[in-house]
Amino acid sequence: MRRSLLFTVMALLAMPGIALAQQAGTADSGWLKPFAVIAAGIGMALASGLCAIGQGRAVASAVDAIARQPGAANRIQTAMIIGLALIESLALYVLVMGVLLLFVKWPA
Repeated sequence: MRRSLLFTVMALLAMPGIALAQQAGTADSGWLKPFAVIAAGIGMALASGLCAIGQGRAVASAVDAIARQPGAANRIQTAMIIGLALIESLALYVLVMGVLLLFVKWPA
């Protein structure tokens, strides 16, 4: 604990110009940037949470189906993996949209 605190203080003291720097001649990005950050955070939180719930339910249903019909385990597992990939794609799409919101140059 003490070592990490010491490292943090040394890093802040060594590089104050980098931490507080702003490019010369650029104005603040206005009032849209804070809302874009909040929207990206809320969107990613919702997408991650809902994807986790969906993946949990999909795996639970697949395990239940395999327990009922062990002979169809390969087909069930293949369908489950494809379904999990499609569920996970939602989180990846939201991540891309969040990154776009964070790095777009908003008008002043």
